[in-house]
Amino acid sequence: MEFPIPTVRALFPSLAVTDDGATRTYLDNPAGTQVPLSVVEAISGYLLNDNSNSGGAFITSQKTDEVWRSAHEDMALFLGAKSAAEIIIGQSMTSLTFHLSRSICHDFQPGDQIVLTRMEHEGNVGPWLEIAKDKELEIRWVDFNRETWQVEPDDLAAQLTERTRLVALNYASNMTGSINDIAALAKIAKDAGALVFVDAVQLTPHHLVDVQALGCDFLACSSYKFFGPHLGIVWGCHDLLSSIYPYKGRCVSDASPDRHETGTPQYELLAGLSATVRYFETLGGMLGGQGNRRALIEHAYAASRSYEEPLTNTLIAGLEDIPGITVYGITNPNRIGERVPTVSIRHAEVAPQPIAEALGAVGIHVWHGHNYAYEPARALGLPLDEGVVRIGVAHYNTQAEIERTIYEITKAVTKAG
Repeated sequence: MEFPIPTVRALFPSLAVTDDGATRTYLDNPAGTQVPLSVVEAISGYLLNDNSNSGGAFITSQKTDEVWRSAHEDMALFLGAKSAAEIIIGQSMTSLTFHLSRSICHDFQPGDQIVLTRMEHEGNVGPWLEIAKDKELEIRWVDFNRETWQVEPDDLAAQLTERTRLVALNYASNMTGSINDIAALAKIAKDAGALVFVDAVQLTPHHLVDVQALGCDFLACSSYKFFGPHLGIVWGCHDLLSSIYPYKGRCVSDASPDRHETGTPQYELLAGLSATVRYFETLGGMLGGQGNRRALIEHAYAASRSYEEPLTNTLIAGLEDIPGITVYGITNPNRIGERVPTVSIRHAEVAPQPIAEALGAVGIHVWHGHNYAYEPARALGLPLDEGVVRIGVAHYNTQAEIERTIYEITKAVTKAG
């Protein structure tokens, strides 16, 4: 069936917001998507009706306990986990990774190795660099291939030794949009005896994750990147979460996930997280999907991706037609399935900031800078104080928005030139 873009857009109140009569174009999605009304209502509904803390003998506390349980159960379903005990929810992917890095590396010894890739967002670099300094670990780096724009299995294998204890992998780049073959890379790392920690933040807005199929040990994502509230989520293999050292208060349960979740959670955002999962189910049903909850979510992703990919090809082709523009990442339309619709560009003569400012002045929201893709920017030799212009498509964007963006970028660089 044809993707019902007017119906989908109507689910997101912010898409109708105007500034001086002009409708906003949200192409800043790689840093955070807009939120459907159902998620907003779940958050406000909790605060208005059930606001409390957990563990009490009264109704609002009991409902709060259910909100906590449901959020973990819903994310287990969403990521394909075996149980809710494998789901850790916290402030952000970066904060959770910093916290868990201490537990994961607790028993590492000086000289043990952590392998990182040059594709990583800083959230999957900084925590490992810091724990490496604390415990005198060695950091080894794997570059990404400039022709495929991916981390190649042979390049990863070349950096593994008998001292490799952990490999941190990027599922989809927040700069180039390239998707790595995590199952293949994880197998190489696991065969070498290493743990595997995957950053799937950029992938989850566009592709369904199945942690059981990947063969990794940990996988992190952020719900505000897939139409939900500002939370980070980490899936971890239950045996590992139950055995690694927990940094927790004395009175906190030793059961997972409690042992790895610090302090009082944002219960209203947990209510919104469950609503986010339900949004995907609702979208899947709206688009003709059938079956159980997971099947509906899978259908929502498949239909959304079929809609997004032609938009992304149109965007890339239009950008490449602008003299002086370089697109960093996969541009072959036949390889569109190997990237997410996060597209980064630079112009030969006009810096990213004035381009982003020109777009912002006409209501087109894009990002500029390194966007915490510090290592990819360094690897590509980009000026770190300038970075790139980053444009990101979501399933609520339209062909008209893409065409207007190409036109406005052309106008901006031509006027500046």
